Amino acid sequence: MSAMAPNDRARAVTTTGLRSMKEAARPIVMVTAYDTPSARLADEAGVDVILVGDSLGMVVLGHASTLPVTIDDMVRHTAAVARAHTSALVVADMPFMTFQISAEEALRAAGRLLAEGGAAAVKLEGGTRVAPVVERLAGAGVPVMGHVGLTPQSVHQLGGYRVQAKDDAGAEALVADCLALQEAGAFAVVLECIPAPLAARVTATLDIPTIGIGAGPACDGQVQVFHDLLGLGGDFVPRHARRYADVGAVVRDAIAAYADEVRDGTFAPGPREEA
Repeated sequence: MSAMAPNDRARAVTTTGLRSMKEAARPIVMVTAYDTPSARLADEAGVDVILVGDSLGMVVLGHASTLPVTIDDMVRHTAAVARAHTSALVVADMPFMTFQISAEEALRAAGRLLAEGGAAAVKLEGGTRVAPVVERLAGAGVPVMGHVGLTPQSVHQLGGYRVQAKDDAGAEALVADCLALQEAGAFAVVLECIPAPLAARVTATLDIPTIGIGAGPACDGQVQVFHDLLGLGGDFVPRHARRYADVGAVVRDAIAAYADEVRDGTFAPGPREEA
């Protein structure tokens, strides 16, 4: 049983509503989704935020990283999620090189995600360096969620997928990044793969909500990948993830049973009845 079923929500979740949740110490639940069926299921389960992550590059499209994901990919998958007409807030990732070149390029990309994709907000990676872009987007009416710590679009610069800000200098820089994002107008920030005590410190320091992934339990909310939660990503389970069901095995067994019936000649469904 989920802590909050969709019928318990008086209205759709909003960016300002997330801040109210932080103030009320009510944990925020965020899950990724990349298509209409998964978005509908996540919403029916009562999640607060659905993230259309550029992780779709790895999870759905089979790439080795998020870097090959294009703005066209993100618009297409965001639109599929938005068609589920969820009560959850839909946030779309801005893919690699859509916001790093200029604020004008970022505005065009974000505009597509909202206007064509139907997102309510966008998320972008980086701290102090991208704060001017966040300020420009927020000033144009685009709600922005930040993302610091392990930023997958910078995986080659970071030397792999590893915990960030482990020393004092790194911790201070990350706190400064978060404060810069808040000052620029971000409505929330994702903290990925940082030490739990640092995440607790950032959460206590900021007025805006923090959403953790591999950052300990003290964040204002948590985000997990749909496929990791359900065992749809194969045998590998990230260290920061928890599998709540092995749906992959159920699907595999069901298809195998169908294949067996076709091959042994017992698959013979009756004619479809007309209404």
